[in-house]
Amino acid sequence: MADQTTTLLILGASGDLTSRLLLPALGQLLSRQPQRRVRLRGAGMDDWTDAHWQQVVRDAFASSDSAAAFEKVAETTYTKADITAPDDLTALLSETEGRIALYFAVPPAIAAKACESLSAVDLPPGLILALEKPFGSNATSAHELNAKLAALVPESQVFRVDHFLGRSMSLNIIGARFANRVLEPVWSAEHIESIDITYDEKLGLEGRAGYYDKAGALRDMIQSHLLQLMALVTMEPPATLGEQDLRGATTSALLATHIWNDDPVGSSRRGRYTSGTIDGRELPDYVDEPGVVPDRDTETLAEVVLEVRNNRWAGVPITLRSGKAVGDPVKEILIRFRPVRHLPDGFTGATHGSRLRFTLGPDRMSLGLNVNGSEDPFALTWAKLSADLGEGALLAYAEVLSEILDGDPTLSVRGDAAEQCWRIVQPVLDAWAAGDVPLQDYAAGSHGPDGWPDHDY
Repeated sequence: MADQTTTLLILGASGDLTSRLLLPALGQLLSRQPQRRVRLRGAGMDDWTDAHWQQVVRDAFASSDSAAAFEKVAETTYTKADITAPDDLTALLSETEGRIALYFAVPPAIAAKACESLSAVDLPPGLILALEKPFGSNATSAHELNAKLAALVPESQVFRVDHFLGRSMSLNIIGARFANRVLEPVWSAEHIESIDITYDEKLGLEGRAGYYDKAGALRDMIQSHLLQLMALVTMEPPATLGEQDLRGATTSALLATHIWNDDPVGSSRRGRYTSGTIDGRELPDYVDEPGVVPDRDTETLAEVVLEVRNNRWAGVPITLRSGKAVGDPVKEILIRFRPVRHLPDGFTGATHGSRLRFTLGPDRMSLGLNVNGSEDPFALTWAKLSADLGEGALLAYAEVLSEILDGDPTLSVRGDAAEQCWRIVQPVLDAWAAGDVPLQDYAAGSHGPDGWPDHDY
């Protein structure tokens, strides 16, 4: 009988992504799902022994309270290899039996070179390729990489990893939208005034200049992650939550998405943090961080306004924002409903329509409503109804790994969707490269540059 155990072969196993995110998630997955069968192998450029690799795995599992799960992968091995060399890739694949999932835990440029080298390798049947985003560096490179992947394996065996889609909140959004009659009929431009999706964080560069200084906030977060959240919020109701229906619905939303007013200059903003203090920690100017090239003008805070031009959403501004070194960071999806068409004379105090918020970490949903005040029944006041949604049973990367090991691409990004994300932001990237949008400073620990729009946080 053929061996049905999937081998997770991590390329770039000696890197930070593997030890900080992938291995803790794998440990949690194996701990929560003891029936799961998986082999683990690592490959990287560092000259590690099997014993050293096994200790890295053991420590990572312990960090997610999954130390006991190490026994399920205790015989894991490590191979020093150049994953861009066909001979090394051939050796890695030939040493493994059964279905293999190749996880490229390396920078996108290295992953692209490795995929090109795979074209010279005899690939085993059912091979799964899992690649981290950003997928390419623009629409052209994403299309070229898609073509390389299509020549290697079927689309259903390509996992373009977006760990945001593995977050419990992503699935909570779908549930809130489609399982509640109080929300489902009013989810359109007729009732919704605007949408903000914000993911700011307190962290600065944290030693990631090698990648981040070439990417910036727009490529790293908005293009890679927030557009996928926007697609979940704005997609048409899918017939099922299966891979074809769900990914088809989100891709259709992206196909209809454009820069607000087709004006990338007036509909985008960018900033870069200067020195400041966050939670008692001093952060230097971004340009003084090790590895940063100041002349690149890399933004650490980005904001773009978009529109989904279809019958459901035309005319609704959708603002995506993400930044680093932000004080009191906001991580949420904010949906503003339009005011009622007519408020009977005699009421006072109502200033705007209802507000629905999905807070990302800790996951929470709140609905702000105009209600009668306790003292004057004709004076409306603001009240919030809130519910904790929980963080889900698994870490986001554990959800992603579960899908990869099962060969189910539902929570991965389809090839055409990845290209559409680049198509959407390309006018902004071009305007910024031309210097048409100023790069504004903001102090680390502040909410952003002076004069940026107030989005009712």
